[in-house]
Amino acid sequence: MQVDYIIVGCGLAGISFCEELLNNNKSFVVIDDNSQQSSIVAGGLYNPVTLKRFTPVWQSKEQLALALPMFSKIEKRLNIKLDFKVPVRRRFTSLEEQNNWFSRSDREGLSDYMSLDIHKNNNPSIIAEYGFGEVLETGRVDTKFLISEYKLYLKSNNLLIEETINYNQLKIDVLKVTYKNIIGSKIVFAEGFGLTKNPFFNTLPLEGNKGELVTIKAPDLKLDFVLKSSVFIIPLENDVYRIGSTYDKTDNTNNTTLEAKETLLSKMKTFITCDFEVIDQMAGIRPTVIDRKPLVGKHSEHKNLNILNGLGTRGVMIGPYAAKQLYNHIENNLPLDKELDIVRFNK
Repeated sequence: MQVDYIIVGCGLAGISFCEELLNNNKSFVVIDDNSQQSSIVAGGLYNPVTLKRFTPVWQSKEQLALALPMFSKIEKRLNIKLDFKVPVRRRFTSLEEQNNWFSRSDREGLSDYMSLDIHKNNNPSIIAEYGFGEVLETGRVDTKFLISEYKLYLKSNNLLIEETINYNQLKIDVLKVTYKNIIGSKIVFAEGFGLTKNPFFNTLPLEGNKGELVTIKAPDLKLDFVLKSSVFIIPLENDVYRIGSTYDKTDNTNNTTLEAKETLLSKMKTFITCDFEVIDQMAGIRPTVIDRKPLVGKHSEHKNLNILNGLGTRGVMIGPYAAKQLYNHIENNLPLDKELDIVRFNK
């Protein structure tokens, strides 16, 4: 088999790059072993405002302009529903937080996204005497469904190899990369936290940040928006809600923990009063970087080896942006955004 690109990894990063290749009529094959769970267990929110401090997400306008059409295109091609236009509301805990919201809302990068209306709480199952601030142009992508359906699409077109890549079997020449019976002009590593085992890029400062989510059923909650307080509450369907998320840099396993479950539920109970039942819990290792920007670029010695990684907690938004940056860098020799380029970590 001869292709333009070999892609390692089929999470949000890998899928974003696949879409870039499809847009440009490039041939490819994907190698994936289902070992990385971060994209599968992600909340899937896209939200242009950091709700802890009311600050703009870096390059949010540019990211949304690429991400939303990409998911729409995948929906049409695969005949599925992925993008759910759901409002995100921040629960205020004081008048001071309300005032901070208003003072920030007219700043550059925030004025298009922060509604000036305070939404009063009329839900008897929620404690929110100071109401909510609403973020505009938000939604949720069903990342678990995306990945499972995208893999089926790849398999049906003989574009997916389900195995763990053996780096020792990669043969690198100036003009090609050979892996077993596959010859690619270039290879893109999008393995998430699996990068730590990659001998070509494992010196980059990728950190594991474990996140856990709990899924509950709460028939009396009747929530039709994403609620952000000390935790997120994300409505799914049939009275089911996803609660997230935890952050743990010490545990690099995909195992769920009782401690994370209790932490999430205890925080939720400070502002939710109705009964609920826990029906699921998930965990995954987010590939994060110390400066919270992705790792994008070429290997310093082998120029046909490339990396697309470190999407962190905002993979739905930033994945397509980073993928386009990498594609244009490889194919059109355009410079990468300096905040993404891995050369920023060169000593």
